[in-house]
Amino acid sequence: MKPKKDLNYIAKVEQAIAKKYGETAIQNPESYWNKEKEEKYLKQLQESSAEEEHILQYEEKIDAGGFFVPKKLINREVKRICPVCETYSFKAEDDIYMNKYECCFKCFVHYVENREERWLKGWRPENAQEKK
Repeated sequence: MKPKKDLNYIAKVEQAIAKKYGETAIQNPESYWNKEKEEKYLKQLQESSAEEEHILQYEEKIDAGGFFVPKKLINREVKRICPVCETYSFKAEDDIYMNKYECCFKCFVHYVENREERWLKGWRPENAQEKK
């Protein structure tokens, strides 16, 4: 048998909560909910889920020769050959110039430095291979 609920005790507890925290503390939360809030909540839930899925996609690990590597590192394209002088480089300094100017540091010094506008407009040396 279930014990009988003391309704007077429940009412006193509700009154004490209302006195301490205000009337909204004892209201049923469903009374403030409507169809617009439901639609807004579902939209936020979908956006949050899409963001989480995007993050998890990049955190996914792939087995690469016996060790796990994040997927985002495998998909990343790294330019190591300078399109101007066609030299291969592992220097981090060259990576910076390859990303910004599409050439290695040496070519930057010879062809781009103090002529950035011309370079960014598309000019490239015709005889870079001959000077090499």
